[in-house]
Amino acid sequence: MTTRIEQILAVGQSIWCDSISRSMIESGQLQDFIDAGIVGMTSNPSIFHKAISGSKDYDPAIEKLVGGGADAAAVYESLVVADVRDAADLLRPVYDATNGVDGYVSLEVNPHLAHDTAGTVSEARHLHKLLDRPNVLIKVPATEEGCPAIETLIGEGISVNVTLIFSLGMYAKVMEAYIRGIERLSAAGGDVSRLASVASFFISRVDTAVDEKLQTMIDAGQSDLTRLLGKAAVGNAKLAYESYRTVFHGDRFAQMRADGAPVQRPLWASTSTKNPSYPDTLYVDTLVGPESVNTLPLNTIDAVQDHGATDVTIGKDVDVYRRSIADIESVGIAMDAITAELLTAGVKAFSDAFDQLMADIKVKMAALQAA
Repeated sequence: MTTRIEQILAVGQSIWCDSISRSMIESGQLQDFIDAGIVGMTSNPSIFHKAISGSKDYDPAIEKLVGGGADAAAVYESLVVADVRDAADLLRPVYDATNGVDGYVSLEVNPHLAHDTAGTVSEARHLHKLLDRPNVLIKVPATEEGCPAIETLIGEGISVNVTLIFSLGMYAKVMEAYIRGIERLSAAGGDVSRLASVASFFISRVDTAVDEKLQTMIDAGQSDLTRLLGKAAVGNAKLAYESYRTVFHGDRFAQMRADGAPVQRPLWASTSTKNPSYPDTLYVDTLVGPESVNTLPLNTIDAVQDHGATDVTIGKDVDVYRRSIADIESVGIAMDAITAELLTAGVKAFSDAFDQLMADIKVKMAALQAA
């Protein structure tokens, strides 16, 4: 009997796990997920902060590193690289079986480099070399400074997960950066067929921000706006998928595809439902479609396995959602302004989580040294 996640995979969408931890790897949970149809993993500074600071699972490794004279930065890098490598090794059979379509694990560059093109490129090269696995994606944020870094890295044959995409305008720049990188790699005689890239479009946070503004208007007496609640995030993603189809099934990419270059699949991220009045699988059920990825936190994986939709829905009611977004704009809620704020907040949230993790590692190091 196939799982719901396997049924989604059968219609062309890959389900990845938006979590990673030492206990998940060592307990066999990750292997259980793979057996159930999960074909990839994503991580970010917040996920690693929860994993390392919220448990004692890493203490033996920290103690050993401290004994060897490592500083906090070296301890952090050693811990996260070990997790990503081990997860990549567990997912390697998926990578091999899908000829490099799936089986990936992602590791993010230091979020403080989000607005530093040269720094992002340098750290991405370092992590790529250090990890030494073909099925690892280096995460680069979708900022103005991140786009040229994406082009450079793709041009060097380094696979990239572009993260923190909120706006359709930035998504267009991300796709262009990927294609220009493919062109550079091809011109240099590189093997474009061994590349991989996903463009991580963040979903639920868009609804959180837009709904807050809509609710303020509703509370002030504009009850007719109730119909627009919960429409912005899904609508934004459906329009993004239309853009994906236009670009990667258009004339410009046709020759690249013929030469073996993979498409840069859209990846739906931030897909746990923040509003308890919405279905817990809202951002999965409405966005099932071929040549895409949905990365799910642990509770959403459980919900999808229990009652998630498995039919293709990404192209359903697109015009309805398009009108909803137009209506949202018409009442004075500028999507470009919302998504710009979300990008700034996202970079800050990951930077804060990274800083807190480094502080917690230093506390653990001091305690282990004292002991």
